[in-house]
Amino acid sequence: MHNFDETIASIIPVDRSLAAKAQAHLDDLTKPLGSLGRLEETALRLFLIQERGPLTADPAVIFTCAGDHGVAAEGVSPFPQEVTRQMVFNFLGGGAGINVLAKQAGADLVVVDAGTLGDDFPDHPKLVRGKVAPGTANMAKGPAMTREQCVKALTLGIGLARDAAARGCRVVGTGDMGIANTTPSTALYCAWLGLAPEVVTGPGAGLDANGVSRKAAVVGKSLLANRDAVASKDPLAILAALGGFEIACLAGIILGGAASRMAVLVDGFISTAACLAAMRIAPACADYCFFSHASAEPGYQAIMRALHGKPILDLGLRLGEGTGAALALMVLRASAAIFNEMATFSQAGVSQS
Repeated sequence: MHNFDETIASIIPVDRSLAAKAQAHLDDLTKPLGSLGRLEETALRLFLIQERGPLTADPAVIFTCAGDHGVAAEGVSPFPQEVTRQMVFNFLGGGAGINVLAKQAGADLVVVDAGTLGDDFPDHPKLVRGKVAPGTANMAKGPAMTREQCVKALTLGIGLARDAAARGCRVVGTGDMGIANTTPSTALYCAWLGLAPEVVTGPGAGLDANGVSRKAAVVGKSLLANRDAVASKDPLAILAALGGFEIACLAGIILGGAASRMAVLVDGFISTAACLAAMRIAPACADYCFFSHASAEPGYQAIMRALHGKPILDLGLRLGEGTGAALALMVLRASAAIFNEMATFSQAGVSQS
């Protein structure tokens, strides 16, 4: 808890007094005011994080964190839990969507076993073996994790982000893998945002309408089974009761990224639940987070409204893994280049009137 508490205490809001300087530079670039839209907004936010130019989105690393969930026993996913482990091997073999997009984005990819079923994976240069336990307990019957397990998973993520910063990384992206993990994510949204399970619950990996209804009922059952934790408003108690090892690890990465003044690219539905957990633990970390894309999960729009979030991209993605973060990195890099490389009116000899 000592390192955890130290990290939380070190997360401070960005200095918004610097916004005027950044905005003045953007307004002096050879273009009509505001004509580059969200690129300018993103560049300004990146300036507040880095506090000086030139801006940079490199080096960047994406952490794809894996974990299994006891609530899978309730039939909330069309896929068996074995797929989590199989997909970790696919990541390590370079064959998944995130492998392709991270390569395209020029980002390093690190796979993290935060709590999958089965034995430890063999050593691999792109793998972190951080298994807290082989899968969570069934949250429909009680807490998914103990508080100690939750803190251990959070601390794992914090350490990963801190180590990345020490290697010189300036941007960190989040990604997930875990059969049934949209169910705990949905429960976390319901607990923290006051949304009804029927509003947030979606098909996940491909449930039909009846499956979605059953899944929503399981979310409701889980909230009831953990009603004392939900009522406590204690973010650690809620995350332990309704989260997962990979979700808590991702929340730790976000916290560690904010503490290290890195820009954090938050992927889709599961990563946003981790981001919400991080923001409940340390509200100031919101200043460092960019929602990469609008998840195609039906409840995501309601979640963004509740969080006043503005995703960078809207491509109909719902894969997870960090794929949206990889794509958003390209936009972040473009925003930095606009800020750094465009000429000002005086430099270009262009009249402003």
